[in-house]
Amino acid sequence: MTVGMATVELARDTQLGRRVAIKRLSSSLVDDETFQARFLREARGAAGLSHPNLVAVYDAGEEAGVPYIVMEYVEGETLAQLMRRTGPLPPDRAVEILLQVCAGLGHAHAAGLIHRDIKPQNLLVRHDGVVKIADFGIARTLQGTQLTQAGTVLGTAAYLAPEQAAGQPVTAAADIYSLGAVSYELLAGRTPYEFDSLAALTIAQRQPPRSIDGAPPELERAVLRALMFRPEDRPKSAAAFARELGQDESTAATEVMPRPRATHVSRRALLAGAAGLATSLIAVGLGYAYLADDDNPRPPASPPERADVLPRGDTPAESARLLAEWLRERAG
Repeated sequence: MTVGMATVELARDTQLGRRVAIKRLSSSLVDDETFQARFLREARGAAGLSHPNLVAVYDAGEEAGVPYIVMEYVEGETLAQLMRRTGPLPPDRAVEILLQVCAGLGHAHAAGLIHRDIKPQNLLVRHDGVVKIADFGIARTLQGTQLTQAGTVLGTAAYLAPEQAAGQPVTAAADIYSLGAVSYELLAGRTPYEFDSLAALTIAQRQPPRSIDGAPPELERAVLRALMFRPEDRPKSAAAFARELGQDESTAATEVMPRPRATHVSRRALLAGAAGLATSLIAVGLGYAYLADDDNPRPPASPPERADVLPRGDTPAESARLLAEWLRERAG
């Protein structure tokens, strides 16, 4: 199967007895020996990443002068295929996907790697709902090759950050912009801007895109902030973007995959269980502190004017958030 400037083959690892995907670059990209060396170096750097929301890279090398990468085989479809099949996604489903991408990006950025080509075609949705980012290490290597010279960049320009389209140095903020463009498309069913050249795109990006019909206002604000023209005006990290999408930053950094649908355990039930467990731990901790001080009893303290009451929200998620804030205030 041909994907962009590469071919992908399904193969079997006979040593470990598993299916793998082998990506080989098009012969038009391998004439430059410097490029080949850089491609392999970047691919090996990507192999050092290990995260449930990143496609694992198992090996890299070359055969008959053509570089290749052996990757995890993901049984499912790309996000582009999913959107073609379903159209715009409900906000809850879109956020579920975006939080997983934020988790994977955050892990890669912490390791010093920038993807540079976040788009629906590079986001794989497994049959059980787990989302994986593909092609880390390839995107950076292709930057500045005949990929852009041939004009094929227009196929993915809708997701390029303004500084990236202008050929300027990019940071992790470029990936945040690209994910903002994906977020917009997931909710609106269209990319943020219409254009016929990179110059027209750069002009269009200086203005906010059209509003997203049916999206909650806070979710729309988060997406539009990720699409800000200046990198410094966007969320400072993937975890910060996750927080703006409606997820606490500390949780977003570790929440990497939803529970498989077959278990029929809802996220609401999981959050309610987490809140209950936290409450139980508080009670155990207070009891332990009391028992540990039996040898040095103290006179009972005067009753407070108002007893602390564990906060409760209208939903399990709200209760968990309020409880976490309550603990932080008393820990300080």
